This record gives sequence, C-alpha cells and structure tokens, in this order.
Amino acid sequence: MPSHDSLDRKMDDLKPSKSDINWVIMDYLVSEGYPGAAENFARETNLCSPIEIESIRDRVRVQTAIHAGQIAEAIDLINEMDAEILDTNHVLHFHLLQLQLIEIIRGVLANGQGRSVEFRPAIEFATAQLAPRAPTDPVYQTALERTMALMIFPPEKMVPEFKELLDVKLREKVATKVNRAILESRGERPEAKIRQLVRARAWAEAESRDAKVDLPPTFDIGLDGPEMHNGNDGDVMVL
Repeated sequence: MPSHDSLDRKMDDLKPSKSDINWVIMDYLVSEGYPGAAENFARETNLCSPIEIESIRDRVRVQTAIHAGQIAEAIDLINEMDAEILDTNHVLHFHLLQLQLIEIIRGVLANGQGRSVEFRPAIEFATAQLAPRAPTDPVYQTALERTMALMIFPPEKMVPEFKELLDVKLREKVATKVNRAILESRGERPEAKIRQLVRARAWAEAESRDAKVDLPPTFDIGLDGPEMHNGNDGDVMVL
C-alpha cells in the first residue's frame, strides 16, 4: 500500500501541463458560452482565438432568452440557427413547449389570478401545441397532465412534484439541453471536457475508497493558478 507521500509524488508527476489546463479552460469557455472571456483568455495565454465567436454568441442569446422565461423567442432563435434541431429532436422541442406553457401559467399565478378565464391563453396554448403530441408518447401525456395541474391547485397546496415545475431551475435544465443539442448539430462535443474529467475523477476516487485504498481525505485537482484575470464574462484563470 503506497504511503500518502508516495501518492503525492505520483500525483505531482502526473499533473497536466499548463498548456493542457489552458486548453481545458478554453474548451469550457467555448462549450458553456462565454465568448468575451474566451477571446480574452486566448490573448492572455497565447492560444488560438476561437473562430466560432459569433456562433458562441448565438448560443448565448438562446440561453439568455430561456433563463429569462422568453421561450417563444428562444425557439425562434434556435430555428433561425438551424430549423432541423427542433424538427429532429422532438423530445427537446416538447420540453421547450412545456416550459413555454409553464411560463404562461407562472404569469397568471404571479398576478394573483387563478380563475379559468385568466388561464384561457394557457389552455389554448396547451390544446394547440402540446395536446396533439401527448398521444404519441406516455411520457408526453404525463408531463402535460402535471403541467395542466398547475392551473388547478393553488401554489401553497401543490405537492413537491408540481412545485418543481415552477422552480426557475427548470429553465437552467432546459437551457443546458438546448446548448448541448446546438453543439451536437454542429458536430461539436455536447459538453465541456472538464465535466467528463471531473466525473471520471470522482468515479475513480469513489471506487478506490470502496476498495479500502488508503487515500488522503482530500485531493488537490491542480487547477489553481497564480493569477486571476477579470475578463468580459467574469473572472478567468490565467496560468
């Protein structure tokens, strides 16, 4: 069984180079949609500037619209970029339409309303956009039923599974799915490489601890840099 000192030495020997770390950071900025930070980071690290800056900005506009609850605008932007994304990804299209219905209902509830007449736009939208899709898949039908239930129960009496639909975190989840779909449509990796590396590292550590390997309580993953540079999209690490 190796000692902690021996393990630390091995980890030091296996630490990635600064150029590798910079590549991972740049990949994250591009994948997650930080065009200003990506350009600035490229200058500071002498990396090639991403050539798809405008493409990144297109994705940012879509994400911004979703995070703001402007789902119709987001759908229009996606279709302007590539109409086949939603034409071929029916599940994603349904999630967007479901979120659009939720935003309509949210607006009624936020105004302290709740009578059937105020919910008419939501009912009409559900009838025209979501109801025709429900018979094609039980998952769609269940999702539609849960969403329509938001018009029946007052917020204070909703069960947790209904309250989750009104949580703004749902916007973030849908925005992430949309971002990945756009990247895939362009033949790019659907998520930042660092997310895969972090999952792989967590899995390896969990497996080692389950096997009773003598490990230190915590590990330094080695991404801390000596300087921080304030870029257009927030603080960016510079190595």
